[in-house]
Amino acid sequence: MRKFVTYIYIIMCALVLGSCGADQAVKKGDKFWAVGEYYDAAEQYRKAYAQTPTKERATRGQRAMKLAECYRRLNQTNKAINAYKNVVRYKQADSLTYLYLAQLYMRNGNYKEAAKAFAVAGDSLRVLGDSLHLQLAKVGLESAQKAPVWKKEGSAYTVKRMDLFNSRRDDYSPMLAGDADDQLYFTSTRNQAQGDEVNGITGTKSADIFYAQKDEKGKWGKPQVIASELNSAFDEGACCFSPDGKTMYLTQCQTDPTYPRYARIMVSKRSDAAWSKPQELIISSDTTCSFAHPAVSPDGQWLYFVSDMSGGMGGVDIWRCRLLSATEAGAMENLGAPINTPGDEMFPTFRPNGDFYFSSNGHPGLGGLDIYFTADGRKINHPGYPINSQGDDFGMTFEGKLNQGFFCSNRGDLRGFDHIYSFYNPEIVQTIKGWVYEQDGYELPAAQVYMVGNDGTNLKLSVRSDGSFVQEIKPDVDYVLLGTCKGYLNHQQQIRVQPAKASQEYVLQFPLANISAPVLIENIFYDFNKATLRPESKTALDQLVVLLNQNPNVTIELSAHTDCRGSDAYNERLSQQRAESVVAYLIAHGIAADRLTPKGYGESMPKRIKPRVAEKYPFLKEGDVLTEEMINALPEEQQEQCHQMNRRTEFKVLRTTYGMFDKAGKIIQSPTAVPPSKD
Repeated sequence: MRKFVTYIYIIMCALVLGSCGADQAVKKGDKFWAVGEYYDAAEQYRKAYAQTPTKERATRGQRAMKLAECYRRLNQTNKAINAYKNVVRYKQADSLTYLYLAQLYMRNGNYKEAAKAFAVAGDSLRVLGDSLHLQLAKVGLESAQKAPVWKKEGSAYTVKRMDLFNSRRDDYSPMLAGDADDQLYFTSTRNQAQGDEVNGITGTKSADIFYAQKDEKGKWGKPQVIASELNSAFDEGACCFSPDGKTMYLTQCQTDPTYPRYARIMVSKRSDAAWSKPQELIISSDTTCSFAHPAVSPDGQWLYFVSDMSGGMGGVDIWRCRLLSATEAGAMENLGAPINTPGDEMFPTFRPNGDFYFSSNGHPGLGGLDIYFTADGRKINHPGYPINSQGDDFGMTFEGKLNQGFFCSNRGDLRGFDHIYSFYNPEIVQTIKGWVYEQDGYELPAAQVYMVGNDGTNLKLSVRSDGSFVQEIKPDVDYVLLGTCKGYLNHQQQIRVQPAKASQEYVLQFPLANISAPVLIENIFYDFNKATLRPESKTALDQLVVLLNQNPNVTIELSAHTDCRGSDAYNERLSQQRAESVVAYLIAHGIAADRLTPKGYGESMPKRIKPRVAEKYPFLKEGDVLTEEMINALPEEQQEQCHQMNRRTEFKVLRTTYGMFDKAGKIIQSPTAVPPSKD
């Protein structure tokens, strides 16, 4: 009898201690929950639930609710479903319990059970008059009914998991960068991320930004750590770039053990191939709201972002503000309906053609976050399966004008971790890719290209740092493009776009002649020891005729040069005759004689080597002058190459005001360095 009493006493003590332990775990969990550390909170709530006696049904149901809410935020779908089932089992469910349970069934692809739960949630929410969540229940029920059909129909997209970029943790928000889209930046919580502590929000290391680089053969290399102050021990991620690629906008979430962490948008500048330490972009004085997931519009004028600030439509909304400078933001505005909904809209991004992409759980979809896009801000399009899945799908980035690139998804990952996928859609996209550069020189990043078409197109295009640009075009349209840059002559190209059965890229060159330096006219040939132009010179001379017609306000000196072999008098006479032959050809093809000055220099002005020539001939360096003394010191083969370079025909600009003034000096015509007419 005494032993039995002892056993009863021990059991009662265990129950009391267990109850105290459960209460303590709940208190700890509540503290973690208050600052958003859902992973740590879940650990405490799980302990508390396990230590709560089964007969305390209401308490177990309430603690199951806390646990379910944590698992839902951690994307641990199966655990969250089981926890919400316990909430229902212990009769602690409310209308939101069934709404969240239905959304989790959608994420699991269990559309039949999802439809049942959405229906129950809708009935309850209708009685309560909760119109915000009722709308989500209606959209959810529509999704559950239509998702199996959408999934069966599929789409033209091909999707592939990119194991090269992925780790055993989260890898998400890919963003292509570089003039040739040869760099991929993304966010990861992999072991190589900075810091040693486990993040209380996610249970992994705090996220950092990593990048991968394409090699010359177009093959992606392994992800690398960014060696600069860009990353810290805090969470960094979800980055984007300004159109010139020199400014990065990113999301950062700092650590505070006693205060909720609100995400904020930071700015980093690129200098000497390194990213600077991020500085905060002040969007609002409200410090109790999150600002995250930045995206810059293609014209660089607007910053789109995600926020939970008041004035939205429910959940997390997409907003935008005007960029007054790279580090200064103007007034904010909510994008409103139909983009924003009572649910969450996140991860905005742009396709280079201007289409706006985002992810949402408030529009009809396949489950979790689905990707949507709009071309006009009014019609919302769903790309279908397999771009979208039952899991979270988000973070699109596009390779040039083509409908291909990368996105991320946690589909099929039981732990809820995100991974990077590639996508490809064989839609027909026709583009023009052009380069603007100094004739016989390097690229001109300060250049601009005017583009007009007989369909009404009238664009002003800026070029990238390598002097290139890419622009989408339409079939059966005639386009005229004019390359311009201060200090250079204009260069015009024309193209008619033919219908195509596959994506096609037209490549155009815009070599601009420097108005302050001689410009080589390549491929001008004369009969041996004569001034007679050979027939193969016609192509180059016709191009010069076009150039002079495109720049009618310039006059030029047309100069001919010889090598150092032969007498000075003979070389000077021969070069003068050759210059006059070129001038005669230009006059015969419509160029006014008073715009042309022939000049023969013989051997008196040996060629000075420019950078691109030095790249072509390794035995020469920039600034070398091909004098007779220098040439004679070279091997015989290299001597002949230098003699060929000295035998050249060039032009240089004398005036840029031809025909602009009358005899009294009054202006009668403005310069024609303006966009071409669309006629």
